[in-house]
Amino acid sequence: MVQQSSQISLAAQTEFQHFGLRLDQVIADLFPDYSRSKLKEWILAGNVTVNGEVCKVPRQKMTGDESIEIEAEITQQVANAPQKIELDIVYEDDSILVINKPADLVVHPGAGNQDGTLLNALLAHVPGIDKVPRAGIVHRLDKDTTGLMIVAKTLPAQTHLVEQLQSRVMSREYEALAFGTMIAGGIVDAPIGRHATKRTHMAVREFGKPAVTHYRVIEKFRAHTHLRLKLETGRTHQIRVHMAYIKHPLVGDPVYGGRWRLPKGASEEFADTLRNFKRQALHAAQLSLYHPETDEWMTWQAPLPEDMVSLIESTREDTKQFGLDEL
Repeated sequence: MVQQSSQISLAAQTEFQHFGLRLDQVIADLFPDYSRSKLKEWILAGNVTVNGEVCKVPRQKMTGDESIEIEAEITQQVANAPQKIELDIVYEDDSILVINKPADLVVHPGAGNQDGTLLNALLAHVPGIDKVPRAGIVHRLDKDTTGLMIVAKTLPAQTHLVEQLQSRVMSREYEALAFGTMIAGGIVDAPIGRHATKRTHMAVREFGKPAVTHYRVIEKFRAHTHLRLKLETGRTHQIRVHMAYIKHPLVGDPVYGGRWRLPKGASEEFADTLRNFKRQALHAAQLSLYHPETDEWMTWQAPLPEDMVSLIESTREDTKQFGLDEL
Protein backbone atom coordinates (compact mmCIF):
# COMPACT_ATOMS: atom_id res chain seq x y z
CA MET A 1 0.00 0.00 0.00
CA VAL A 2 1.10 3.56 -0.73
CA GLN A 3 0.53 6.15 1.97
CA GLN A 4 -0.88 9.54 1.05
CA SER A 5 -1.28 12.39 3.54
CA SER A 6 -3.88 15.15 3.56
CA GLN A 7 -4.97 17.93 5.93
CA ILE A 8 -8.35 17.76 7.64
CA SER A 9 -10.34 20.40 9.53
CA LEU A 10 -13.15 19.27 11.83
CA ALA A 11 -15.45 21.29 14.08
CA ALA A 12 -18.37 20.48 16.38
CA GLN A 13 -20.26 21.75 19.41
CA THR A 14 -20.70 19.69 22.57
CA GLU A 15 -24.19 19.25 23.95
CA PHE A 16 -25.85 18.65 27.31
CA GLN A 17 -25.42 14.87 27.13
CA HIS A 18 -21.66 15.37 27.05
CA PHE A 19 -21.63 16.91 30.53
CA GLY A 20 -19.06 15.23 32.75
CA LEU A 21 -17.57 13.08 30.00
CA ARG A 22 -13.86 13.10 29.17
CA LEU A 23 -12.61 14.92 26.09
CA ASP A 24 -11.53 11.66 24.39
CA GLN A 25 -15.03 10.20 24.96
CA VAL A 26 -16.74 13.31 23.62
CA ILE A 27 -14.77 13.60 20.39
CA ALA A 28 -15.25 9.88 19.76
CA ASP A 29 -18.99 10.61 19.84
CA LEU A 30 -18.74 13.78 17.76
CA PHE A 31 -16.39 12.35 15.08
CA PRO A 32 -17.33 8.66 14.71
CA ASP A 33 -15.56 8.32 11.35
CA TYR A 34 -12.18 8.23 13.15
CA SER A 35 -10.85 5.61 15.54
CA ARG A 36 -10.52 6.34 19.24
CA SER A 37 -6.78 5.71 19.06
CA LYS A 38 -6.36 8.20 16.21
CA LEU A 39 -8.43 10.84 18.02
CA LYS A 40 -6.41 10.36 21.21
CA GLU A 41 -3.22 10.64 19.17
CA TRP A 42 -4.41 13.99 17.84
CA ILE A 43 -5.23 15.22 21.35
CA LEU A 44 -1.74 14.35 22.62
CA ALA A 45 -0.14 15.96 19.56
CA GLY A 46 -1.90 19.28 20.21
CA ASN A 47 -4.19 19.06 17.20
CA VAL A 48 -7.38 19.53 19.23
CA THR A 49 -8.65 22.87 20.59
CA VAL A 50 -11.43 23.42 23.10
CA ASN A 51 -12.97 26.89 22.98
CA GLY A 52 -9.96 28.06 20.94
CA GLU A 53 -7.30 26.69 23.31
CA VAL A 54 -5.15 23.62 22.68
CA CYS A 55 -6.02 20.77 25.02
CA LYS A 56 -3.61 17.85 25.34
CA VAL A 57 -5.42 16.13 28.23
CA PRO A 58 -7.66 13.28 26.99
CA ARG A 59 -9.27 12.94 30.45
CA GLN A 60 -10.28 16.61 30.77
CA LYS A 61 -13.98 16.82 31.68
CA MET A 62 -16.44 18.60 29.40
CA THR A 63 -19.42 20.74 30.50
CA GLY A 64 -21.51 20.30 27.35
CA ASP A 65 -21.03 23.83 26.07
CA GLU A 66 -17.69 23.71 24.22
CA SER A 67 -16.59 24.40 20.67
CA ILE A 68 -14.17 21.68 19.59
CA GLU A 69 -11.95 21.88 16.54
CA ILE A 70 -9.40 19.46 15.09
CA GLU A 71 -6.70 20.47 12.61
CA ALA A 72 -4.62 17.46 11.68
CA GLU A 73 -2.89 15.49 8.97
CA ILE A 74 -4.29 12.10 8.13
CA THR A 75 -2.51 9.34 6.28
CA GLN A 76 -4.56 7.09 4.04
CA GLN A 77 -3.64 3.81 2.44
CA VAL A 78 -3.97 3.81 -1.35
CA ALA A 79 -3.82 0.58 -3.28
CA ASN A 80 -0.69 0.04 -5.35
CA ALA A 81 -1.05 -0.29 -9.09
CA PRO A 82 0.25 -3.30 -11.05
CA GLN A 83 3.14 -2.33 -13.33
CA LYS A 84 4.78 -4.32 -16.10
CA ILE A 85 8.36 -4.42 -14.87
CA GLU A 86 10.71 -7.09 -16.16
CA LEU A 87 11.79 -9.59 -13.52
CA ASP A 88 14.76 -11.96 -13.58
CA ILE A 89 12.91 -15.09 -12.48
CA VAL A 90 15.14 -17.90 -11.20
CA TYR A 91 12.35 -20.28 -10.21
CA GLU A 92 8.55 -20.26 -10.17
CA ASP A 93 5.72 -22.65 -9.40
CA ASP A 94 2.19 -22.31 -8.01
CA SER A 95 3.41 -21.51 -4.50
CA ILE A 96 6.63 -19.52 -4.71
CA LEU A 97 8.65 -17.22 -6.92
CA VAL A 98 12.41 -16.71 -6.65
CA ILE A 99 13.87 -13.65 -8.33
CA ASN A 100 17.34 -12.25 -8.87
CA LYS A 101 16.89 -8.59 -7.91
CA PRO A 102 18.94 -6.01 -9.80
CA ALA A 103 20.43 -2.89 -8.25
CA ASP A 104 18.19 0.20 -8.20
CA LEU A 105 15.00 -1.83 -7.74
CA VAL A 106 13.18 -0.83 -4.56
CA VAL A 107 11.34 -3.74 -2.95
CA HIS A 108 8.37 -1.91 -1.42
CA PRO A 109 6.80 1.53 -2.07
CA GLY A 110 7.75 4.23 0.38
CA ALA A 111 8.75 7.86 0.65
CA GLY A 112 10.37 8.90 -2.61
CA ASN A 113 9.50 5.59 -4.29
CA GLN A 114 5.75 5.50 -4.78
CA ASP A 115 5.88 3.10 -7.72
CA GLY A 116 8.26 1.22 -9.99
CA THR A 117 8.95 -1.22 -7.16
CA LEU A 118 9.17 -4.99 -6.92
CA LEU A 119 5.74 -4.98 -5.27
CA ASN A 120 4.24 -3.20 -8.30
CA ALA A 121 5.88 -5.76 -10.58
CA LEU A 122 4.52 -8.68 -8.54
CA LEU A 123 0.98 -7.32 -8.70
CA ALA A 124 1.24 -7.43 -12.49
CA HIS A 125 3.05 -10.77 -12.75
CA VAL A 126 0.95 -12.82 -10.30
CA PRO A 127 -2.84 -12.28 -10.53
CA GLY A 128 -4.41 -12.41 -7.10
CA ILE A 129 -1.20 -11.84 -5.14
CA ASP A 130 -2.75 -8.67 -3.74
CA LYS A 131 -4.70 -11.02 -1.45
CA VAL A 132 -1.41 -12.01 0.20
CA PRO A 133 0.04 -9.49 2.73
CA ARG A 134 2.80 -7.32 1.21
CA ALA A 135 2.13 -9.04 -2.14
CA GLY A 136 3.91 -12.13 -0.87
CA ILE A 137 7.20 -10.41 -0.02
CA VAL A 138 8.78 -12.44 2.78
CA HIS A 139 12.08 -10.60 3.24
CA ARG A 140 13.73 -7.55 1.71
CA LEU A 141 16.95 -6.52 0.09
CA ASP A 142 18.15 -2.93 0.18
CA LYS A 143 17.57 -0.96 -3.00
CA ASP A 144 21.17 -1.28 -4.18
CA THR A 145 21.80 -4.82 -2.97
CA THR A 146 21.45 -7.39 -5.73
CA GLY A 147 20.53 -11.05 -5.62
CA LEU A 148 18.02 -13.68 -4.58
CA MET A 149 14.65 -13.07 -2.97
CA ILE A 150 11.79 -15.45 -2.24
CA VAL A 151 8.16 -14.40 -2.78
CA ALA A 152 5.09 -16.35 -1.62
CA LYS A 153 2.24 -16.59 -4.11
CA THR A 154 -0.30 -17.86 -1.56
CA LEU A 155 -1.08 -17.10 2.07
CA PRO A 156 -0.21 -20.63 3.31
CA ALA A 157 3.13 -20.43 1.49
CA GLN A 158 3.88 -17.06 3.06
CA THR A 159 3.03 -18.31 6.54
CA HIS A 160 5.33 -21.31 6.06
CA LEU A 161 8.22 -19.21 4.72
CA VAL A 162 7.93 -16.59 7.47
CA GLU A 163 8.12 -19.37 10.05
CA GLN A 164 11.31 -20.67 8.39
CA LEU A 165 12.77 -17.17 8.43
CA GLN A 166 11.92 -16.57 12.08
CA SER A 167 13.18 -19.99 13.20
CA ARG A 168 16.43 -19.42 11.24
CA VAL A 169 15.86 -22.47 9.04
CA MET A 170 15.99 -20.46 5.83
CA SER A 171 19.60 -19.98 4.74
CA ARG A 172 20.79 -16.77 3.04
CA GLU A 173 24.37 -16.28 1.88
CA TYR A 174 25.97 -13.20 0.38
CA GLU A 175 29.14 -12.09 -1.34
CA ALA A 176 30.74 -8.73 -0.68
CA LEU A 177 33.90 -6.72 -1.21
CA ALA A 178 35.10 -5.04 1.96
CA PHE A 179 37.83 -2.54 2.73
CA GLY A 180 40.95 -3.87 4.41
CA THR A 181 42.76 -7.21 4.26
CA MET A 182 41.13 -9.74 6.56
CA ILE A 183 43.27 -12.65 7.76
CA ALA A 184 40.48 -15.17 8.36
CA GLY A 185 36.75 -15.57 8.74
CA GLY A 186 34.77 -15.11 11.90
CA ILE A 187 31.47 -14.21 13.51
CA VAL A 188 30.03 -10.81 14.37
CA ASP A 189 27.59 -11.15 17.26
CA ALA A 190 26.41 -7.62 18.05
CA PRO A 191 22.86 -6.31 18.62
CA ILE A 192 21.46 -3.84 16.11
CA GLY A 193 18.97 -1.03 16.63
CA ARG A 194 18.09 2.41 15.32
CA HIS A 195 20.93 4.93 15.31
CA ALA A 196 20.69 7.29 18.27
CA THR A 197 20.50 10.45 16.14
CA LYS A 198 20.15 9.35 12.50
CA ARG A 199 16.72 7.77 12.42
CA THR A 200 17.07 6.23 8.95
CA HIS A 201 20.34 4.52 9.92
CA MET A 202 20.98 1.42 11.98
CA ALA A 203 23.84 0.86 14.42
CA VAL A 204 25.23 -1.61 16.90
CA ARG A 205 23.36 -0.75 20.10
CA GLU A 206 23.62 -2.30 23.55
CA PHE A 207 19.87 -2.82 23.79
CA GLY A 208 19.25 -3.54 20.13
CA LYS A 209 17.87 -6.78 18.70
CA PRO A 210 20.21 -9.80 18.55
CA ALA A 211 22.14 -9.97 15.29
CA VAL A 212 24.67 -12.57 14.15
CA THR A 213 26.66 -12.58 10.90
CA HIS A 214 29.11 -15.30 9.85
CA TYR A 215 31.81 -14.50 7.31
CA ARG A 216 34.70 -16.26 5.57
CA VAL A 217 37.38 -15.10 3.17
CA ILE A 218 37.03 -15.98 -0.52
CA GLU A 219 40.02 -13.97 -1.74
CA LYS A 220 42.43 -11.50 -0.14
CA PHE A 221 43.76 -8.46 -1.95
CA ARG A 222 46.35 -5.93 -0.87
CA ALA A 223 43.75 -3.49 0.48
CA HIS A 224 40.40 -5.31 0.18
CA THR A 225 38.80 -8.69 0.90
CA HIS A 226 36.25 -10.66 -1.09
CA LEU A 227 33.90 -12.26 1.46
CA ARG A 228 31.18 -14.87 1.74
CA LEU A 229 28.69 -14.03 4.49
CA LYS A 230 25.81 -15.93 6.05
CA LEU A 231 23.00 -14.37 8.03
CA GLU A 232 21.89 -16.07 11.21
CA THR A 233 19.43 -13.24 11.87
CA GLY A 234 17.87 -10.72 9.50
CA ARG A 235 18.10 -7.20 10.88
CA THR A 236 17.82 -4.12 8.67
CA HIS A 237 21.19 -3.37 7.01
CA GLN A 238 22.72 -6.15 9.12
CA ILE A 239 25.74 -7.06 6.99
CA ARG A 240 26.54 -3.43 6.23
CA VAL A 241 26.32 -2.41 9.88
CA HIS A 242 28.31 -5.39 11.16
CA MET A 243 31.13 -5.01 8.65
CA ALA A 244 31.43 -1.31 9.42
CA TYR A 245 31.42 -2.18 13.13
CA ILE A 246 34.50 -4.42 12.76
CA LYS A 247 36.22 -1.69 10.68
CA HIS A 248 35.77 -3.42 7.31
CA PRO A 249 32.92 -1.49 5.66
CA LEU A 250 31.71 -2.53 2.24
CA VAL A 251 33.10 -0.83 -0.84
CA GLY A 252 30.67 1.75 -2.18
CA ASP A 253 28.41 1.82 0.88
CA PRO A 254 26.97 5.36 0.89
CA VAL A 255 25.67 5.12 4.47
CA TYR A 256 28.10 2.98 6.47
CA GLY A 257 31.21 3.17 4.30
CA GLY A 258 32.73 6.01 6.23
CA ARG A 259 35.26 8.39 4.75
CA TRP A 260 36.13 7.48 1.17
CA ARG A 261 39.57 5.87 1.00
CA LEU A 262 42.02 5.05 -1.75
CA PRO A 263 44.78 2.42 -1.34
CA LYS A 264 48.25 3.93 -1.32
CA GLY A 265 49.84 3.85 -4.76
CA ALA A 266 46.63 2.94 -6.59
CA SER A 267 46.60 3.66 -10.31
CA GLU A 268 44.29 6.34 -11.66
CA GLU A 269 42.29 3.63 -13.42
CA PHE A 270 41.72 1.70 -10.21
CA ALA A 271 40.92 4.92 -8.35
CA ASP A 272 38.23 5.67 -10.94
CA THR A 273 36.80 2.18 -10.55
CA LEU A 274 36.44 2.60 -6.79
CA ARG A 275 35.19 6.16 -7.07
CA ASN A 276 32.52 5.26 -9.62
CA PHE A 277 31.15 2.23 -7.77
CA LYS A 278 28.11 3.99 -6.34
CA ARG A 279 26.43 1.20 -4.39
CA GLN A 280 27.36 -1.18 -1.59
CA ALA A 281 29.26 -4.14 -3.06
CA LEU A 282 26.82 -6.71 -1.70
CA HIS A 283 25.04 -9.57 -3.49
CA ALA A 284 22.61 -12.21 -2.19
CA ALA A 285 24.30 -15.19 -3.83
CA GLN A 286 22.52 -18.23 -2.39
CA LEU A 287 19.10 -19.00 -0.92
CA SER A 288 18.07 -22.31 0.63
CA LEU A 289 14.76 -23.34 2.20
CA TYR A 290 12.10 -26.01 2.52
CA HIS A 291 9.46 -25.75 -0.19
CA PRO A 292 6.21 -24.73 1.59
CA GLU A 293 4.14 -27.36 -0.26
CA THR A 294 6.45 -30.31 -0.93
CA ASP A 295 8.79 -29.83 2.07
CA GLU A 296 11.71 -30.43 -0.32
CA TRP A 297 14.98 -28.68 0.62
CA MET A 298 15.77 -26.37 -2.29
CA THR A 299 18.78 -24.20 -3.08
CA TRP A 300 19.22 -21.47 -5.67
CA GLN A 301 22.32 -19.53 -6.64
CA ALA A 302 22.77 -16.25 -8.51
CA PRO A 303 26.13 -15.29 -10.06
CA LEU A 304 27.72 -11.98 -9.19
CA PRO A 305 26.36 -9.09 -11.27
CA GLU A 306 28.64 -7.59 -13.90
CA ASP A 307 29.49 -4.48 -11.89
CA MET A 308 30.79 -6.54 -8.95
CA VAL A 309 32.68 -8.90 -11.27
CA SER A 310 34.44 -5.89 -12.84
CA LEU A 311 35.12 -4.37 -9.42
CA ILE A 312 36.73 -7.57 -8.12
CA GLU A 313 38.76 -8.04 -11.30
CA SER A 314 40.08 -4.48 -11.00
CA THR A 315 40.94 -5.09 -7.35
CA ARG A 316 42.78 -8.27 -8.31
CA GLU A 317 44.76 -6.40 -10.99
CA ASP A 318 45.66 -3.70 -8.48
CA THR A 319 47.08 -6.39 -6.20
CA LYS A 320 49.10 -7.98 -9.03
CA GLN A 321 50.68 -4.64 -9.91
CA PHE A 322 52.40 -4.74 -6.53
CA GLY A 323 53.72 -8.25 -7.11
CA LEU A 324 51.24 -9.73 -4.71
CA ASP A 325 49.63 -12.43 -6.83
CA GLU A 326 48.83 -14.54 -3.78
CA LEU A 327 47.99 -13.28 -0.29
